[in-house]
Amino acid sequence: MKITDIKSYPINIEGGGVQLVVKVETDNALYGLGCSGLSGRELAVVGAIEHFKGFLIGKDPRQIGALWQEMYRGQYFEGGRVLLAAISAIDIALYDIKGKHLGVPVYELLGGKQRDYVECFASVRFTTKEELLEYSRICVKEGWKVLRLAPAEFESQENKSRFEPRESIATLASWITSLRKEVGNEITIGVDYHTRLNIAETYSFMKKMPTGTIDFLEEPIRDQNPGAYQELRRIVDVPFAIGEEFSSKWQFMPFLENNIAQYARVDVCNVGGLTEAMKVAAMAETHYVDLMPHNPLGPICTAASIHLAAACPNFSYLEEVNTPAQYMRTNAPKFYPVQHQLEGPRYRVPDTPGLGVEFNEDLAIEQKFKMIEVPRLYRNDGSLTNW
Repeated sequence: MKITDIKSYPINIEGGGVQLVVKVETDNALYGLGCSGLSGRELAVVGAIEHFKGFLIGKDPRQIGALWQEMYRGQYFEGGRVLLAAISAIDIALYDIKGKHLGVPVYELLGGKQRDYVECFASVRFTTKEELLEYSRICVKEGWKVLRLAPAEFESQENKSRFEPRESIATLASWITSLRKEVGNEITIGVDYHTRLNIAETYSFMKKMPTGTIDFLEEPIRDQNPGAYQELRRIVDVPFAIGEEFSSKWQFMPFLENNIAQYARVDVCNVGGLTEAMKVAAMAETHYVDLMPHNPLGPICTAASIHLAAACPNFSYLEEVNTPAQYMRTNAPKFYPVQHQLEGPRYRVPDTPGLGVEFNEDLAIEQKFKMIEVPRLYRNDGSLTNW
C-alpha cells in the first residue's frame, strides 16, 4: 500500500469557528482523516503539509513511526508549532488508515482499550455571574460531575476588548465562590485563565477564595518559562493543568520532571499526533500525572482523543465544549455525517475500524474558506495582553 495524495481542507463552520481537515489517500482506496490544532493559522499548516507531501507520496502509510521521524527530522529546523500541527494531522490520518486496513479501532494499535467509556468535563463559558450559575446548574442536573470554567467576563463590558487582570480576579473570585456554595463539594471545579495572569496575580486570585473552592487551575500564566511556573507551583496550593499549547514531548518534559503539572492537557492535534501523545502519556504516567486532553476542535480531534484516552491507564477527563447548557457547534454535522456521540457526560469507546469519523469532502470543496483571527485583548493603557 502506498500514499497517493494528501489533501488539506481548511473550513469555516457554523458559529464562526475554523477547522483544518487533512485527508491522506492510498492506492487501494483506503483513506484516513486527520485534523490540525493550530487555530487561526490554518494556511501556514497547509503550507507545511505541502512540503511533507513531496516526500510522503509513494511511502507505505502503515510505517507510522518511521514517517513521523522523517517528517520531524527531515529538515534542519526541527519542531515548532506549525510543523507539529501538520505532523499531527497526517499522523492521525495514518492511524485511521491502518485501523481500517486491519479492521480494528485505532486504540487497538495503541495497546488496546483500558476503559469502556471516556468521561468528559463540561467547558462552561460565561460572561456574567448569572450565566455561570445557570449553565453550571444545567450541567450538574444532567449528570456532569466536572465543570471547567472558561471565563469571558470582559465580554459583558461595552468594550469587549478591554481586560484588566486585577479587576478580573476580584470579580471571578467572588462569582466562583458563589458557584461552589451553589453546587456543593461533590462537583469538581476547574478554572482556565488562558494565560491572562502573571505570577503575583495568580497568587492573589487564589488567596481571594476559601480553600477548596477550585480543584484545579488551568494555565494561569504563559508556559515558555518552566522556571516561572515552578515558582508559581511553590506558592499556589491547587493542582495545575498545563500543556494544551505544547507541540512536543520535550515541552512537557520539564513540567513533568519537576512536578509542576498535575494534569497534562495534551492536544493530540498539536503535540505531534497519536504517536507523540502516547509518549507524553507514558512520561506522565511515571510521575502519576493523568491526561486531561484539550479538545475544542471538532469530531476528528474528539475521535483521536477518545482512542488515546481508551488506551492510556492515566486518564481523567476529556474536554467537551458541546454540553447540555451550551452548544458551540464545533461538531458541525453537515461536515461530519458520521461522528462519535455523547452519552450524557461521556463517550462510549467505539468498536468500529479506524477513527470512526466520516467527512463531507464535497461540501468542503464547495465552500470558499475565509481566514479568521482570534480576538485581541488590551489593558487600560492600550498595551496588548493575552486572549
